[in-house]
Amino acid sequence: MSRLLFFVVFGVLFLLNAHQSLALDKAIVYKIDIKNEIDNRTRIYLSKGLSEAQLLGADAILIHMNTYGGLVDAADSMRTAILYSPIPVSVFIDNNAASAGALISIAAKNIYMRKGANIGAATVVNQTGEAMPDKYQSYMRSMIRSTAEAHGKDTIVQGGDTIYKWKRDPKIAEAMVDERTKIPHVVDSGKILTFTADEAVQWGYCEGIAESVDEVITKYMGYDTYEIRSYEPSWVDNLKGLLMNPLAQSLLIIIIIGGIYFEMQTPGIGFPSAASVIAAVFYFAPLYIEGLAANWEILIFIVGILLMLVEVFVIPGFGVAGISGIVLIIGGLTMALLNNTNFNFDNVSSMEAGRASLTVLMGLGFGFALMIWLSNRIGHKGIFRKVALVTDLEEAVSGPVLTSLVGKEGTAATVLRPSGKVLIEGELYDGVSIQNYIEKGTPVKVVRFENAQVYVQAIRL
Repeated sequence: MSRLLFFVVFGVLFLLNAHQSLALDKAIVYKIDIKNEIDNRTRIYLSKGLSEAQLLGADAILIHMNTYGGLVDAADSMRTAILYSPIPVSVFIDNNAASAGALISIAAKNIYMRKGANIGAATVVNQTGEAMPDKYQSYMRSMIRSTAEAHGKDTIVQGGDTIYKWKRDPKIAEAMVDERTKIPHVVDSGKILTFTADEAVQWGYCEGIAESVDEVITKYMGYDTYEIRSYEPSWVDNLKGLLMNPLAQSLLIIIIIGGIYFEMQTPGIGFPSAASVIAAVFYFAPLYIEGLAANWEILIFIVGILLMLVEVFVIPGFGVAGISGIVLIIGGLTMALLNNTNFNFDNVSSMEAGRASLTVLMGLGFGFALMIWLSNRIGHKGIFRKVALVTDLEEAVSGPVLTSLVGKEGTAATVLRPSGKVLIEGELYDGVSIQNYIEKGTPVKVVRFENAQVYVQAIRL
């Protein structure tokens, strides 16, 4: 009986040990999907995925790609993360790796493509699809060349001669951006280069053709037994990515500027100021979390708002405080979008600075246009009809002539800066100070009557 028990225990321990050995031998392949427009959302996905893969101790990272491109600055950040990843990164192009997608793919150690897939066409274009000026193309040419060069050269000795051959020819990468680049037997001058899967294999821009992720892992990456772990973005990641989209940022700027304007038109803490504050939080919060917006950049924006309020409510007119406030507001909104370190902007590319400026200027431009439009619409119809006086003046009659009040004394019922209310002989009247500012409760004297208003001056005791 004891012998039987011994063999049973031994068999169980043997099976458990074999199972653990198999589990230890199973490779972990971490898969990150990039199947949308390249923007700050996909940048966050990649960054979080690479970090999670390191925590899991993954053996390899596979990017499953199908994209037509997107934001160049986001792609730049992503290709840098891939180049310096301690875990080797491969990419499987399921269908398309165009524009920014091509740049990201070239950064990967290995590229695999499905039959019928394409890679290339990396010219920088604007939102209408037109090519940007050569200043932007030059930066993209340099960036995609350096990405190809980062994979190094192979040293080949033939007949006593030493030949250095790029693993990925940087000239070919440049031809994906600039139609002026001519490479014999590859692309003619005047055409932007885009490779099919077979062409990419022929010219060193694809290590193999596969029809599925499983085929890539088993046939080319060499893992017979493996476990796929995939990055699943949280709702917080999706929200941050959405709020960091340039169009969303421009919309938030419109709400910020519009809220400030309408709050100044109708003083008091109400809907405009609340909308402006919420929009500012949504604008700066994701940038702050991602390390783009620093404390001092947010402080610059807040100081700009305070200077604007001082100009409107404390120093009537429009001078140094107002102009300084506008400059600081624009500066705070713009610098929060830049990947600078304190006051060092050396690592900020002209392309990144241009996109940040365009985002802010678009928001300001549409914001001012919206203010003008709403100013004309308020009070006529729609949701704004109750926030302004809409009385028909066709049958209106002129107000009473109050010249008899000239010379009489009263008190300021509200602060006059310069207009407000004055109390004379127990009656409230619209009053205007001829001294710009009079505190509430100050004795005043009526000096003249014009335009249905009494003009007063303070009585000095």
